[in-house]
Amino acid sequence: LTDTERHAGRLPESHKVVKQLLRAEWKLTKRGLGPWARIYRPATGSERACVQLCIPSWNALDTRNWGDAAQLPSPDLARVLGVYATRVMTPRGSTAVTGLELMTALHPPTRASAPDATGKRHSEHNPGSLGAAPVDCAPCEAPDGHPLLRDLPRFHVRGPEEKLFEEAYDWARPMTDAECTVRHLVGIDVNMAFAAGANGLTVGLGAPTHVTAPVFDPKLPGSWLVDLSHVDLSKVRAGKEWVELDGSLLPSPFTAKGETPTGPAWYATPTVAYAVELGYDVKPSEAWVRQDHGRYLDGWYQRLRDAYLATMADLGVDADLSPEDFLAAMDGHRSRDPELAIVASAIKATVKGGLGKLRERPRGEGWRPGEPWRALSRPTWRPDIRAAVISRTRINLHRKMTKHAAFTGQYPVAVLSDCVVYAANGPSPLDFLPYRQGKPLPGGFKLGVNPGLVKHEGTQSVLWGEEVREKFDAPELNLARYIKDGTVTDTDNGE
Repeated sequence: LTDTERHAGRLPESHKVVKQLLRAEWKLTKRGLGPWARIYRPATGSERACVQLCIPSWNALDTRNWGDAAQLPSPDLARVLGVYATRVMTPRGSTAVTGLELMTALHPPTRASAPDATGKRHSEHNPGSLGAAPVDCAPCEAPDGHPLLRDLPRFHVRGPEEKLFEEAYDWARPMTDAECTVRHLVGIDVNMAFAAGANGLTVGLGAPTHVTAPVFDPKLPGSWLVDLSHVDLSKVRAGKEWVELDGSLLPSPFTAKGETPTGPAWYATPTVAYAVELGYDVKPSEAWVRQDHGRYLDGWYQRLRDAYLATMADLGVDADLSPEDFLAAMDGHRSRDPELAIVASAIKATVKGGLGKLRERPRGEGWRPGEPWRALSRPTWRPDIRAAVISRTRINLHRKMTKHAAFTGQYPVAVLSDCVVYAANGPSPLDFLPYRQGKPLPGGFKLGVNPGLVKHEGTQSVLWGEEVREKFDAPELNLARYIKDGTVTDTDNGE
């Protein structure tokens, strides 16, 4: 193949190899013959014949998700893909595509009906699935350029009162004088944070309904226009009692940048529910809610959790280790079996990528703002589900940071997505996480390999933190982005 053919993503239908396949009575899916081609013969009775191809030389294995898997000898690559296929599913493309395919495989849009009077079965809607037809999102959930927004002025920029913006944290603050007197900055990272955020989450299954001046219902998935600027983090309810904190040292739970809202804005249900949990009244002015809802992602979470835990156990990191043993097991675990380490990374990428696909943006294709793009024709194009998962993940993290602050008086210095940095007297997470007789703080951070628990991300000195912030003249440079190895390659642009 020429480089042009290799990067095109598929062979033209006139190519001799495609013709040879058709002559041999094989068929290709609409994606054609590309790096992840699927060839099949039409089912005859209960017999099916289908072959999934992975062609590494056509860039099938993205190095961001599969590391150097494409360079492995064939038997080793077969092992990597075989373990992934057994524990997750047969990969159908990128890890993102596979993450989305797994959702559909666990909740097919249709099922066979009960036999009718003649004994025949028919295809019918499968309850709990997203159905066979795409549904429109709410206008506030639509990304810029969506057909629902085609009538907006050309250079109009939607503010928080027009656009749902549920994203992961990217927040940092200057260190206090007290924090500057300790020696270390320790980063902890939540394992498979977005998978944990999806677990047990009720999401909408069908189209949204618009309501005005609704009473907030934490059990109803949707998007709510509500003013949360009155929530004061210096006095919040933790369980049954009120606690006083230094709210200036915590990010706001309601925005990705950690800034306090200044007025009404659109939020997903988990975000508004957290404001109520903190002890504050909420009065939405309008909402888009989904009466047809369910725990669509539970099976998806369980499959990926089990795959990850089995792979980490093979790498010597078991789920029942003590905090000290867990930290020791994690140290160098990737070098024990580099091929299984690739599988573990691919499983994590399947989580993030699958959720990202729920709000896939146009990818070239001659698209113009206001026109539909290819992903909109999928029932699994559901930006509201992605927003709900990210909202719940961010809220879960804030709840832990608040519990930790109330119990220890320690506050995060920086937060980036699922990584949190604290100033500590020692280099280990055990130097600031409050364990008593091996038991963690209830509702706080807990060391372990399970999704939602935390691992050690990296440790640098407080002096390093102050020096890089001074070097780049950025007192709020997000140190969580560089805590792993301490290398700061460029100025922090917030991307």
